[in-house]
Amino acid sequence: MILKAVRDNKIQSYTIIAGFLVIVALFIYFVCYLLDFGIWSVIIAFGFSVLSCIVSYYNCDKLVLAMNGARPATKEQNLLLTTLLDGLCIASGLPKPKLYVINDSCPNAFATGRNPEHAVICVTTGLLEKMDKYELEGVLAHELSHIKNYDILLSTVISVFAGFVVMVSDFVIRYGFRRRNSRNNDDKNPIELIILVIGMIFVILSPIFTKLIQLAVSRKREYLADSTAIEFTRNPNGLISALKKLQNDTSSMQNVSNATAHMYINNPNKKKREKEDLFSTHPPISERIARLEHIH
Repeated sequence: MILKAVRDNKIQSYTIIAGFLVIVALFIYFVCYLLDFGIWSVIIAFGFSVLSCIVSYYNCDKLVLAMNGARPATKEQNLLLTTLLDGLCIASGLPKPKLYVINDSCPNAFATGRNPEHAVICVTTGLLEKMDKYELEGVLAHELSHIKNYDILLSTVISVFAGFVVMVSDFVIRYGFRRRNSRNNDDKNPIELIILVIGMIFVILSPIFTKLIQLAVSRKREYLADSTAIEFTRNPNGLISALKKLQNDTSSMQNVSNATAHMYINNPNKKKREKEDLFSTHPPISERIARLEHIH
């Protein structure tokens, strides 16, 4: 089951990267068209899309950490955290990922990176303060499971993609049409108007498509990561207890990016967490606990 999940994740990841290449090219072409760059629109769009894919693939972990304001963890300050991770890496056979910490009282964690050799686990200070040893071990095992199952590449690519779509959409809406509309209306022919309409539809729908991709890849992978974590710890009670604490915690993260919210073990937005439904990127914690108790 895990091998199939890894294979499926790799296929989906590279499919999304290919789609990202096309989407970015169309975005940039549309922006360049609005700014009257002429034939250079195609050249700039193609070059920027290729460059952005390369940069995103090799720097996706750095981009996600920067979005969330994370800092490196140290053995001196986070001895329990590093010791638990050392043991779990031996149990899972995975190379030790880098550890980062976010200064936030809301308990949460996520994993990122392009593969197990370039992986990162990030936890909040709230998680370190509110979880005991076995609960923290369960959460770390859950995040290691995302690394082992190659969920990290898929979710991180989606995060970078989502952030880019939001950024460019905002730019187009704010500046592109203002610039274009400032020209004389006589300069506009029917083809230009068609391109403008198609571009606007694209700008509006792209964030929706991005959200649908997040929904498609996030929910079922949380269940798989939970069950894989138990294989590492041999102690379902630790993760079950951690999930119960996450379920009962009423705090919300302060500076989380919407583009990376789906990566966390628990929805970092309290308001969205309270309205879990078909459009939530996270499955209900109650269902996750029930499945783990069934395994138990």
